[in-house]
Amino acid sequence: MNDPTWLSVLPPVLAIVLAIWSKQVILSLFAGIWMGHTLLGQFNPLAGVVNGLDGIINVFTDPGDARVLVFTLLIGPLIATIEKSGGVRGFVHYLETRHWVHNGFRAQILAWAVGLIIFVESSITLLVAGSVSRPLFDRYQVSREKLAYLIDATSAPVCVMIPLNAWGAFIISLVASTGVENPLQTFIAAVPLNFYAITAILLAGVVIWKNINIGPMKKAEERTQRGELLWPGAVPLVDVSAEQEVNDEQHIPSAWLMALPIIAMVAMMPVALYITGDGNIINGSGSVSVLWSVCFAITVAWAMTLTTGKSSVGELMQVFMKGAGDLLPIAIILLLALALGDVANALGTGRYVAGLVSGNISPVFLAPLVFLVSAFIAFSVGSSWGTFAIMIPIAVPVATTLGIPVPLLLGATLSGAIFGDHASPISDTTVLASMASASDHIEHVRTQLPYALLAAGIASVGFLVIGLLG
Repeated sequence: MNDPTWLSVLPPVLAIVLAIWSKQVILSLFAGIWMGHTLLGQFNPLAGVVNGLDGIINVFTDPGDARVLVFTLLIGPLIATIEKSGGVRGFVHYLETRHWVHNGFRAQILAWAVGLIIFVESSITLLVAGSVSRPLFDRYQVSREKLAYLIDATSAPVCVMIPLNAWGAFIISLVASTGVENPLQTFIAAVPLNFYAITAILLAGVVIWKNINIGPMKKAEERTQRGELLWPGAVPLVDVSAEQEVNDEQHIPSAWLMALPIIAMVAMMPVALYITGDGNIINGSGSVSVLWSVCFAITVAWAMTLTTGKSSVGELMQVFMKGAGDLLPIAIILLLALALGDVANALGTGRYVAGLVSGNISPVFLAPLVFLVSAFIAFSVGSSWGTFAIMIPIAVPVATTLGIPVPLLLGATLSGAIFGDHASPISDTTVLASMASASDHIEHVRTQLPYALLAAGIASVGFLVIGLLG
């Protein structure tokens, strides 16, 4: 569609409504894809099915998307190998014996702090924080939904404010494409104006400090304190039963069996960005670097496990395949989410929504409006990066044309994209947070939404105040 209309918003809206109503994310995503290709195929439902399948296959033609999907499948073997070696149990025992984490409050602080410290890439942040904290949350009867919220609130919101990672590199390149003279300085100036990201991080800390449980989260906490990890009928995205196995041996595995592979993964990320960027970490490939990092971590985990002599190569291959199988549903969800994003772009969903704000609007309300439009796009397509690509080339020229500070509208764009991505049930980071915490995906979305809305309300007020102050 050369001239997008209101019909272009139907596919993502259909997927979101069905996902919340039916709790069947995969079928809901495919319904959205079918609707999109039906519209592109002149309202032919059969063409929607055939072209929808082709659209899913075409996701693999993008090397970046293919790497993300492979990375997702490889997270499973990494987690499974660490569990097989006893690294999770050893790390938890290490923390408890040194009295660093001996109650639910400190377990929550740990999850929140890991998100602040590991800012290289949001997927790695979610993986590390979830793997380290989940056994402690279960032990001290803090809900997995609370864990999912805490790690989700400190992954993308932290990463989006760091210039020297894949997120920063992508955003800076988009700003540079608009003709801004110094895109790096513009990005840095926008960091303190990224009100949603800052509010989400601080709110998560306050939630821990004051034990604030709103709506569905309160019920989840009460359930967990009764000894029920999940609601009846709830389906966690990954099986972590290996963590619950009782080991009668007196020997406690070394905490390094978990710590070293994760350290290797985190440390490899900037190295890979440096290599793929030809000596410039900002120009590095995020998707390549993430893939290299997880492969390196698996190699380290295998080497350490084989060194202990308790597992053979054959056994580790079985663990590898089982781990990849556990993550297959996640990979399918991500695949369909990417395909839905592609058909939304073909329909011009983002351009249509962005065009709604192209009329005469008071500069006072422009930043809040950009925030809300970015949020809606990100919520609809489930991608903060896709929203960056749509909105930054629009918001930055609008700011320069109207004489509004570019960092203000850039901060509003980034904030809205993170909020929409944070709240969307079809977002990859939301899905990964559910996976890393071993919680039911829809329950994570339901329990997190009130906090996301509260942070968004505060951010909206902040943008409005800045607009009034000029």
